[in-house]
Amino acid sequence: MTKKREIYKCEICGNITEVLHIGAGELVCCGQAMKLITEKTEDAGQDKHLPVIEQLPDNVCKGGDGIIVKIGEVTHPMEEDHYIEWVEVETKTGKIGKHFLKPGDSTEMEFQTRDEIVEVRVYCNVHGLWVKKIS
Repeated sequence: MTKKREIYKCEICGNITEVLHIGAGELVCCGQAMKLITEKTEDAGQDKHLPVIEQLPDNVCKGGDGIIVKIGEVTHPMEEDHYIEWVEVETKTGKIGKHFLKPGDSTEMEFQTRDEIVEVRVYCNVHGLWVKKIS
């Protein structure tokens, strides 16, 4: 059984699917089961994937609070064959904000919200899904 917000990838064509509604069936693409992408929480030796979160100053964010998300302590490459595809922020109330990226884009972005941030997820096209839970 799938779980909400799980990420699956087809190992044949590369399609990626995020579960938005829980179901009992198996996710299939190109005639075979899609592979569940497990979240990673620690980087092995290089700090390129785990998100770094900074609070925006009050006078910068109009109408609410905001954060800056940077991808890694060391800047992640944004090349054609290796880049961050998306960054997602989840709040305590369950609201989600997502930025989609492409090669050449900055690995630093702002998210504005009045809600408390509880999780940031990052997807690297080479190294998969990375998550930072905020307590």
